[in-house]
Formats: sequence, C-alpha cells, structure tokens
Amino acid sequence: MKPIWSGGISFGLIYIPVNLYTATEPLELNLDLLSKQDLSPIRYARIDTKTGKEVAWKDVVKGFRFEKGDYVLLEEADFDKAAMERSKTIAIEYFVQEAEIDAKYYEKPYYMEPDASAEKIYALLVNALSKSGKVGVAEFIFKNREHLCTLQPEGDVLILNQMRYQSEIRELKELKIPKSTESKENELKLALQLIDTMTEKFDPADFKDDYIGALKKLIEAKAKHKTFKVAAAAPPTPTEVSDLLAALEKSLKGIKVAKPA
Repeated sequence: MKPIWSGGISFGLIYIPVNLYTATEPLELNLDLLSKQDLSPIRYARIDTKTGKEVAWKDVVKGFRFEKGDYVLLEEADFDKAAMERSKTIAIEYFVQEAEIDAKYYEKPYYMEPDASAEKIYALLVNALSKSGKVGVAEFIFKNREHLCTLQPEGDVLILNQMRYQSEIRELKELKIPKSTESKENELKLALQLIDTMTEKFDPADFKDDYIGALKKLIEAKAKHKTFKVAAAAPPTPTEVSDLLAALEKSLKGIKVAKPA
C-alpha cells in the first residue's frame, strides 16, 4: 500500500513523522459511457476553446482567473509555498471529548503509520489518547486545500478523520421544518418501547452493499441474454396521524427481539 501523504504530527514540542493511507475502499462498478448508436466507448477530450484542437495532458496547466481573460498560472510548487510551514505538518490545536463533535462534520477516515524512527513516540500518543478518552483536533493541507481533522486511536493505530468546516455545512433555515409539538403520552411510551426493543450493539459486519451485488447479477444475466427477475414491491404507505397508535402497537408485536446491547 502506497502512502498518499507524508509529513508529521505535532503537539506541544513533540513531532512524529508519519505516512497517511486511505482507510476506505469504495464499492462501485466501473461503468463505461457508450454511444447508444453503436456502443462505442465515449472518449473525453481536452479541447482548446480558441483553436478547437485537443490539448495533451503534459500541456495542461492550472490558472486562476482574476479578470476576464486574464489568468495567473499556478505550478505545483506554488501550492506548497502558500503554506510552506504547514504543508507537511498536522499540528494538534487542542484536545476534546469525541462526544462533543457532531457526526455531520466527519467526512473520511485515514490510517496513520509512524516512521520507523518514531514508533515509540507514536505509541505514546496512541496510549495517552486511549487513556484520556479524548481526540486531537488539527488542520492539515492535502490535495491543494486545508482540511479540519481529528486524531483518535483505534487499538494500536492512529486514525485521522478528515472533517468538514462549519462553513461547509448548510444552514437549517433552507429547509421547511415544522415546529416541535408535544407528543401524546401513550404514543411516546410505545415509541420508546419500540426503540428499546430494536436496540442492539452496533456491528458494521451486519451491513453490506446489496445494491452492487444485485447490479452484478443483473449484468451477468444480461450478458447471457437472460431475464433478471425482481419481485415487485408495493410502495410503502405513509402513516396517517390517526393510525399512529395502531401502527406502533402492531410494530411492537411484529418486531423480533433484539440482541442485547
């Protein structure tokens, strides 16, 4: 596995050289875009808007338009120069309880591997975070932009969770949300009972991407000129307020007993 970023973690006067690795592997089918007429693959081209000719990748540069028609060209070295001191350092600003961070800020996890010379200091940070129950909050520069992140232990490994900035989260005022109303006592009691009955200990192995599997079966069937049969399911009916109590009672009777949490 090849590291996607190399640098170091700093907190106080401590500096730990590390490598960053992607912790996730997307489950997706690589579908090609084809011409409907003859099923020929569609090729994307980089076209010069003045000459109408295709431009090779080696001749493509990045530029920022500050006035109409006027660009400032940026080279790879320029992105590092913009934040030379921080481009290779994940500086922990402070530590917080993990529960203080709203889940909507989390975006993507990465694994952190220490340099061979920093294994003991890396282990110290892992052990200290584990015993404190806290996570480190930091910023780092990756892929030509700055990211917010947390550092937290998982066993012997440090996990970097890339996060979203508050400015990236849309405000709720864009949504039409009704004002909260008091729930009827008997309905609330049944809803809490239903939640309690359905409560289990979370195990990520309980879940898998069934949609990709179904798509693969459909592709195999079509390749063999067979019909892919799917049982038609009736669309769910929204629960009416007048039927809420009966629906809760029926749910409790039909639900299986959950595994102990």
